[in-house]
Amino acid sequence: MQDFVYYAPTEVVFGKSAEQQVAQLVKKYGGHKVLVHYGGKSAKASGLLDAICGYLKDGGVDFVTLGGVVPNPRLSLVYEGIKLVRDEQIDFILAVGGGSVIDSSKAIAFGAVYDGDVWDFYDYKAQAEACLPVAAVLTIPAAGSEMSESSVITKEDGDVKRGYSNNLSRPRFAIMNPERTFTLPPYQTAAGVTDMMMHTMERYFSHDTDMTLTDNLAEAVLRTMKECIPAVLKDPNDYRNRAQIMWGGSLAHNDLTGCGLIGDWATHQIEHELSAMFDVTHGAGLAAVWPSWARYVMKEDVQRFVRFAVNVMDVPNDYTAPEATALRGIEKMEEFYHSIGMPINIHELIGREVTDEEIHEMARKCTRNYTTTQGNFKVLKAEDIEQIYRMAR
Repeated sequence: MQDFVYYAPTEVVFGKSAEQQVAQLVKKYGGHKVLVHYGGKSAKASGLLDAICGYLKDGGVDFVTLGGVVPNPRLSLVYEGIKLVRDEQIDFILAVGGGSVIDSSKAIAFGAVYDGDVWDFYDYKAQAEACLPVAAVLTIPAAGSEMSESSVITKEDGDVKRGYSNNLSRPRFAIMNPERTFTLPPYQTAAGVTDMMMHTMERYFSHDTDMTLTDNLAEAVLRTMKECIPAVLKDPNDYRNRAQIMWGGSLAHNDLTGCGLIGDWATHQIEHELSAMFDVTHGAGLAAVWPSWARYVMKEDVQRFVRFAVNVMDVPNDYTAPEATALRGIEKMEEFYHSIGMPINIHELIGREVTDEEIHEMARKCTRNYTTTQGNFKVLKAEDIEQIYRMAR
């Protein structure tokens, strides 16, 4: 078991009509003038954006809006937000949306109080020493950014997608009303559940096998997400199961399921290059990559995969053939992905076979020009990553 520090300072306000408390919460955490940051048409069409702005106005909180966030949020909009925050003397960032909006908000919050280029943080050239306060009104449960220290931004020049983690960016509060997720399309709902399950699995696949409570918590999150997603795909207005999923996304990425473990994160890094190159949905990209990663690394600790197969995927344990049990668990995960409309390889993800040249380029970027490795369950060099892409294509 690894020593650890667990830090989860975000105040969660969960339930029906929770967004009505937004003005009081902004003021509670020191906000006077707010940037309301959001995505595209859905925030307006659903009426949530107007509602949030109305609650802020009625609560005496001044605000400015900035929309336009897209999946795999772009650095160019972050720059626009930084300029707006400085010009308008904004002191609080409120994200209204899902992980992309929250990540963009975090980047703006870092950049607004930094003299250099905010990309320095994502390019591993500097560490942030300050950050404007950020909060979230969550509409898409998936990334878990509403309680995490992480954000991921795509730089259009070179199609580079990078993540940055710093506790300064953990949201002050997160408003979560499951009713606001009823209108999510099935594909987005399924991709979101895939992402939150992967956040748990990236921590779970560790060589630290003596943190029993953490493992049990992780398995409970995974089983619950697996059980709830079919119900909401059948009935989008299923409040009970939408609520489990919404809360599950936060628990999957607020570090609770990783306490005492050294996680892996290779699947996320490998997928980042896919979504940077092809602009695919992140959760779907994870589903396309994970089975090949799992088969490639499984022999590093077969018993860990056996536990996953038995405790999460309900595979009978064949004690005489642990590798067969482990492989059946991976196959069952593929069956689950297909059952919720997710791909299990890159061809299904992008509609064609990825080329050798594209594989080579993604592996190069994933290892930052061959200067680093990825993963801990099995440390992956560029040639390993290329092989996983080939297995997944």
